[in-house]
Amino acid sequence: MTADAGGDGSGGDGFGGRVALVTGAAQGIGAAVAALLAGRGARVVGCDLRGSDTEGAFPVKELDVTDGAAVEALVAEVERTVGPVDVLVNVAGVLRVGPALELADDAWQHSFAVNTTGVFHTCRSVGRRMAGRGRGSIVTVGSNAAGVPRTGMAAYAASKAATAMFMRCLGLELAASGIRCNLVSPGSTDTAMQRSLWTDPGAEQRVLAGDPASYRVGIPLGRIADPVDVAEAVAFLAGDRARHITMHDLYVDGGATLRA
Repeated sequence: MTADAGGDGSGGDGFGGRVALVTGAAQGIGAAVAALLAGRGARVVGCDLRGSDTEGAFPVKELDVTDGAAVEALVAEVERTVGPVDVLVNVAGVLRVGPALELADDAWQHSFAVNTTGVFHTCRSVGRRMAGRGRGSIVTVGSNAAGVPRTGMAAYAASKAATAMFMRCLGLELAASGIRCNLVSPGSTDTAMQRSLWTDPGAEQRVLAGDPASYRVGIPLGRIADPVDVAEAVAFLAGDRARHITMHDLYVDGGATLRA
């Protein structure tokens, strides 16, 4: 893969002329990623379970990533109407919490359907096309919970860990085709998903300072990430400045896992 493959020829981190497909683009990290890539010149198509009729800087098409046929249809439409997908960013995800022994079947299954199978669907559909062209970059937003156990988050952590290994295997298989596959794994980030966990006034401070009762250390940098912090890491791995990086998992968590 050359420095300007599929892009604007700058060899930098600009995305002029490239087509980027971003899942989970209606809010939070997905919206931040889509906006950042669009601001750097990409032709962004967002998709989300909740589509939007208002395009703004980029359209957000309705898509359920758990539906493989729907994913294939949307990717085919994007390639036909916008252009070949150069960058795929998987951000769509769900968080179902609860003690492992009390999880309902649907909570476990839904976690894997979105967080793991959804990534498989998009990567399969886009990856096949990228392989035929001999270029492309896939970045999946995972979680630092994939590498460090969390109480009450067994379904989420297990589904993200499975996805992390899938991305490494995919990266190994697609490397010969010049396609890079990487992960960005955030810690606590200021999103609606994060705030849904803050059920009392002291919850945010416990995230920052740590909570021995849940065997969780704090955040050494002393701040909750902003979605744009994660988006910047995604853009780096998606762009040409990371042209020799694949199968990498970049933690963006302020040191919260002590990189265990």
